[in-house]
Amino acid sequence: MLSYIIRRLLLLPLVVLGCILLVYVLMQFMTPYERVSVFVGSPQELKNTNLNELIRDYGLDDPAPVQFARWLNAIFHGKWGYSQASQRSVIESFKAYLPTSVELALWSIIPLLLGGVLLGAIAAVRQNKLADHVLRVVGIVGWSLPMFVAGLLALFIFYGYLHWFPPGQLGVAAAASMRNTGFHSYTGILTLDAVLNGNWFVFGDALRHLVLPVIVLSFVSVANLMRITRTSMLEVLRQDYIVAARSKGLHESVVIVKHALRNALIAPMTVAGLTVAGMFSGLVITETIFDFHGLGRWAARAAGIFDMPALLAFILFSGSIIVLANLGVDILYALVDPRVRYE
Repeated sequence: MLSYIIRRLLLLPLVVLGCILLVYVLMQFMTPYERVSVFVGSPQELKNTNLNELIRDYGLDDPAPVQFARWLNAIFHGKWGYSQASQRSVIESFKAYLPTSVELALWSIIPLLLGGVLLGAIAAVRQNKLADHVLRVVGIVGWSLPMFVAGLLALFIFYGYLHWFPPGQLGVAAAASMRNTGFHSYTGILTLDAVLNGNWFVFGDALRHLVLPVIVLSFVSVANLMRITRTSMLEVLRQDYIVAARSKGLHESVVIVKHALRNALIAPMTVAGLTVAGMFSGLVITETIFDFHGLGRWAARAAGIFDMPALLAFILFSGSIIVLANLGVDILYALVDPRVRYE
């Protein structure tokens, strides 16, 4: 198994390099002004310096391989340009907005994985019974409902009508509590920092504000994962070794969990890995609707004013997340299926 993981890790830099190369090729279709904006460190430099001088200074008239090597070096040294959308450098924007997006994604992963796999398995075990019919309806609705529609409906019902879960990251009272109690930001993740500070009022308020975006972000994904798990589980339950396990007198829970579910997880794991990676793309809609100041909302503002440095950084970040998710899925394959680790 160790050799299998090492092979996958050795392929990782090549895949990341391929993603960066693809983004660089797309950059060649940009105007000279847009390409220069990716390299400059401040808006004053872009406004007060002649465009031809900037092209010459940053070597944008050099051969393509030389330009790519220079841009690659800039990426790895954190020189990603200046973002007009946030009025600061791209790397500073990432440091400021990333914790919010990570917090939202982490809280959404829990119901995604538990709900998708568990509900899919229940639907398969209860095939053609009431639970199966109800869960299939939920899956169809969730899969067909666009995320922005689900977000607006949730906001209208649970905030506009019921006044339960407000938008934003914190209420006024919780924000005042942070200012008055010397709240220290260790990670930038509000719920985690609240626990580390022992401020349970801020923790409860931050959790309350997370409810709606987490539900919306995970609902569509849960529906898809549930469908895949149900289909895979039904196929496994018809296999001969499941009949043999039952004939040996094993308890039904042992047959379902140990023999059926584990072998049915291969296909759902692939979907789950890509879905978790795709959550960061879904953050663009969710954070905008619920007023969360994270990477998604920053990318939405950047797209509105055509802020190329910010957009390119977000694209590279999303691509890297997908690559890492695929690596994680490959490693999980080896843990779940012994046939994979001995290939």
